Amino acid sequence: MTNPWLLAIRPKTLPASISPILLSNVYCYTVFADRFQWPVLILTLLAAIFIQIAVNLANDYFDFKKGVDTEHRIGPKRVSQSGLIQPKTVFSVMLLSTALAVACAGYLMLIGGLPIVFLTIASVICVIWYSGGPFPLASLGLGEVTVFLFFGLVAVLATQYLQTGNINVTGIVLGCQMGLISASIMLVNNIRDIETDRAAHKRTLVVRLGKPTAQQLYILLLALPFVLQTYLLLNKLVSLEMVFSFACLPLCFKLSRQIGQCQGEGYNQQLAQTAKLLLLFALLSSAGLLVSGLH
Repeated sequence: MTNPWLLAIRPKTLPASISPILLSNVYCYTVFADRFQWPVLILTLLAAIFIQIAVNLANDYFDFKKGVDTEHRIGPKRVSQSGLIQPKTVFSVMLLSTALAVACAGYLMLIGGLPIVFLTIASVICVIWYSGGPFPLASLGLGEVTVFLFFGLVAVLATQYLQTGNINVTGIVLGCQMGLISASIMLVNNIRDIETDRAAHKRTLVVRLGKPTAQQLYILLLALPFVLQTYLLLNKLVSLEMVFSFACLPLCFKLSRQIGQCQGEGYNQQLAQTAKLLLLFALLSSAGLLVSGLH
């Protein structure tokens, strides 16, 4: 039997926090090696992981409290709804994970100043605001937008700012790439849950758009990072070795074909494979940057 805390933390979704931090740090290491700080790499990675765990736990807790999670849910078992862990315990550990993220960010706020302080506060607020409060972002159809911003642009650009003191066009494009694929992970999640979300009056983006349009949006979100990679390569903003990322295209094509055929629990595998695509894209892009640095 799977450990209940592994169910609560949802480790298969963690590439969304790991991938942008990894890619941004590798980019800074290869392009701005004289300014690179290893403590920043470690602390940005830990802070991002703890924040995502907190978001996952908050989603588990608040969806149970709001009646969104029921016995009809087809996604992975939620520990609050199923009674595997007491909801108040889930909430307490969510607060602990948030506190650990803030603790990791302490040094980052010290060296990064007010911009990092602001982003840390905004991240903590969004832990609760995503699925909790009277106007949760997920119910406003802003879940994918929030993921794009925080697990894409914010993660990449904040890391670049901490490592170099600046941001540039390449960093913005890398942030968009990570954010787009991360948003596609959220989109799969919400396509899967459309019926239970609709019944609970949770107005996600998928509920608002409808499943067919959401499936087309998913394909677009997977395609755009490769368009952006082509832009970087053609404009010589990154080394030619970044072409390594195109090795992900077969998986991208496979997922694009499958999204219209998924049913029931098949969406769980689609979600896991989309997270795998994100991590693979980040790893291959990072490998390209590292190889270019050997020249």
